[in-house]
Formats: sequence, C-alpha cells, structure tokens
Amino acid sequence: MVKLSPLNEADFQKHLAFVIDDYARDHVAAGNWPPEGARERSKQEFDKLLPQGLATPGHYLFSVYDETLRQNVGLLWFEYDERRLPPSAFIYDFLIDEAYRRQGYGRLALLALEDKAREMGIGKIGLHVFGHNYAARALYEQLGYEVTDLRMSKMVEGV
Repeated sequence: MVKLSPLNEADFQKHLAFVIDDYARDHVAAGNWPPEGARERSKQEFDKLLPQGLATPGHYLFSVYDETLRQNVGLLWFEYDERRLPPSAFIYDFLIDEAYRRQGYGRLALLALEDKAREMGIGKIGLHVFGHNYAARALYEQLGYEVTDLRMSKMVEGV
C-alpha cells in the first residue's frame, strides 16, 4: 500500500539539491539548454517556483511512502490552481527512487494522487514529460494521460 505523506524539510533540501541537477541534465539532453550555465538556470527556475520552499502557497510536496516497507520510495510535487476550470493540479516533479522502479510504485503513487485530487476538488491533473523519457510516457499513457501539446525538433545535418 502506498500513500502520499507531506515531505519534511530535511528530505525537501536533499531532493532540491538532486532535482536542480537532474532538471538541468534533462534540459541539456533535450537540446533546450547548453551545458554551460544549465545548473544555474535550473536553480533560478526552482527559486522562482518555490520562493518559500515547502511553505510556498499552492505547492504540495509529498513523499511516496510504502506502508508495508515503512519507507519512502519516491517523491511527488504538484501545484494546485483553483482559478482554472475545473480546478487543476500540475505535477512539477515525480520520482520513484532507483531501487524501487519497475515495481508498480509509479502507478500506485499516481493513483494515490488521484485520490488526493478528489479530496481537494481537483478535476484535472497535468504534467510535462521530456520526449526522451519513454518509460514515464508509457506509464502516463497507461493511466489515461493524453497528449495536450507536442513540440518536435530536428537537428540540421552539417551545422
């Protein structure tokens, strides 16, 4: 059984250090940012998104907690926007720890998020996934997430 439990400050700081680097790497891999300055750019984006850290209004950060193991196996962060119709959540970060991947935790965590969304009156959940993240895309599609926007690019040969 998996549940979402509020993230504590120590885990937040640990995850923030990881996710800043990870987000920079993803943008470099996707060809969006050059490697030089990518980490600083990533940090600036997180500083804007979470200016008050865990206390930033409208942002909810949870540990994905396995009640059987009595252990955190991942993290889920979303922003709640009640101004949208229907009220919506946008997942900013979703991560299952490496040792627990491919064991169903991602699916269970997203289903737990749907329960949380119903409790909060959230009618729609959105997210962004990098095109090169095939495993995540497959999971989201299996759970009924649909493509709402699609950006494509091609490298020009000889340049």
